[in-house]
Amino acid sequence: MPMDAREIEELIRDALPDATVTIRDLAGDGDHYAAVVVSESFRGKSRVQQHQIVYQALRGQMGGALHALALQTSAPPQA
Repeated sequence: MPMDAREIEELIRDALPDATVTIRDLAGDGDHYAAVVVSESFRGKSRVQQHQIVYQALRGQMGGALHALALQTSAPPQA
């Protein structure tokens, strides 16, 4: 059963409460999404580490209920 964008966003926000999360359904099928996640938690971490944090937040759904996720992550700009 596919995941909806709201469920993906909630999982990410549960793990990263400060995050700004934008989810877009790429194919209209509930299986292929793009996500932009901005969180202070990413500061000082490599892109790979940032993506691992998001994948962990998805609790094993990648490759199952969530087939594909194009992911962009970053820390917010410093004031």
